[in-house]
Amino acid sequence: MIFEHALVLSAYLFSIGIYELIMSKNMVRALMCLELMLNVVNINLEIFFSIFVIAIIEPTIVFSIYGNKKSTCINASVGIS
Repeated sequence: MIFEHALVLSAYLFSIGIYELIMSKNMVRALMCLELMLNVVNINLEIFFSIFVIAIIEPTIVFSIYGNKKSTCINASVGIS
């Protein structure tokens, strides 16, 4: 749910940056619009990286622990019964 809101916000900000970059006659303003667009790309990269970590990396860690210990109990890996 939060990912959709962030993606809509980033699409809105990116379109503002494109529009202002095309319409701008001032070099400083054009560079600020370009920076806005690059910041939106960074936001999207962080969103998709966090989805990747949640969907791929975390289950891989859990399955590898289960494969090695044959248990998901935290105490079993320490040796405490």
